[in-house]
Amino acid sequence: MKINFTKMHGIGNDYVYVDGFKETIENPNAFSEFVSDRHFGIGSDGLVMILPSDSADFKMRMFNADGSEGKMCGNAIRCVGKYVYESGYTDKTQISVETLSGIKYLTLVTQESLVVYVEVDMGKAILIPKDIPIVSELERFINQPLSIENTDYAVTCVSMGNPHAVIFCDDVDNIPLETIGPKFEFNSLFPERINTEFVEVIDATTLKMRVWERGSGETFACGTGACASAVAAVLNGYCKTGDEITVKLLGGDLKITYLQDETVLMKGSATKVFDGIIEY
Repeated sequence: MKINFTKMHGIGNDYVYVDGFKETIENPNAFSEFVSDRHFGIGSDGLVMILPSDSADFKMRMFNADGSEGKMCGNAIRCVGKYVYESGYTDKTQISVETLSGIKYLTLVTQESLVVYVEVDMGKAILIPKDIPIVSELERFINQPLSIENTDYAVTCVSMGNPHAVIFCDDVDNIPLETIGPKFEFNSLFPERINTEFVEVIDATTLKMRVWERGSGETFACGTGACASAVAAVLNGYCKTGDEITVKLLGGDLKITYLQDETVLMKGSATKVFDGIIEY
């Protein structure tokens, strides 16, 4: 069968987007594995299905490159906003999107009928270990020791709809992420695996981050990871609540604000690469 798709990315975090108003995919888990392969497929960090919703304006389902379904992706949801607006499904610049981690609210900033960037209300950061989830009796898992192959790391755990472990370091560029990332991802502390961010503090409003995403490996960007890193930076005293924090990733910058009520706002671009048809 032939399936129409759109390739999009949020600062290099790229997905294959399928319009569920027009296309039906019986097994999106397997399809995500197929299209994500960068040699034999289209090449992406995963698959995003854009669907009708009974509880919001639209619904997003996202799948990692290994076929596992994720609850939320901050970069992907910005692209969903761009797609539905530019495809004529809505003329509103404030929309709601249903995800497995709840309904998210988007503000679309447009120029000449195109969406140039999107602000997302990501909801409140989740800090209770059992809700992240991680195996811990602590009230919050902030700057806690974790030994990985005889090396001790200070870890702060945050969920933004999916789980994150944030580690602050002095030189993020030289972290052997391909070696360390899987060790964190599959550690027994994390029953649903974990996304891992290594973060270098540049100054009180600037962070530099690399990310190992569960099911996808190192990616150019992770929106929920940038949010979790900003939250962790505030919790550890590196940044302040209410300040707009620039998080610098391999694919570009995101602007994150952690509000007093623990709500997290994210601003960033969304880019369409091309449309295509693939046989499956």
